[in-house]
Amino acid sequence: MIQVLLSATTAMAQAAEGAAAKSPSLVEILPMPLGFLVIMYFMIIRPQQKKAKEQADLLNNLKAGDEVVTSGGIIGKVRSVAESFVTLEVANNTAIKVMKNNVSALTKSPVAAIKETAKA
Repeated sequence: MIQVLLSATTAMAQAAEGAAAKSPSLVEILPMPLGFLVIMYFMIIRPQQKKAKEQADLLNNLKAGDEVVTSGGIIGKVRSVAESFVTLEVANNTAIKVMKNNVSALTKSPVAAIKETAKA
């Protein structure tokens, strides 16, 4: 019985020594989290920053005559641009005023769409 206890104690001590000797160092652990951060930057953060910059450029370069789509899906031609509002002509003699931030994209003019189709 004593021999079994001694061998069990010896086995546990050897296992503890082996586990302590096999624990990874900081140099071995650090590359994985850093790799995840790099991947997250290129897959999530950078594209969002690029899209936000494009949206800001779009809003700053709006001018009368541009055909735009709002975030609500309304398509209209810009009649005038103020600091925070845009007046859109959605039909003949029908204009609406929307917040500038709700303009989501420029539409292609029919002439540009025809030219693009002809090139293809």
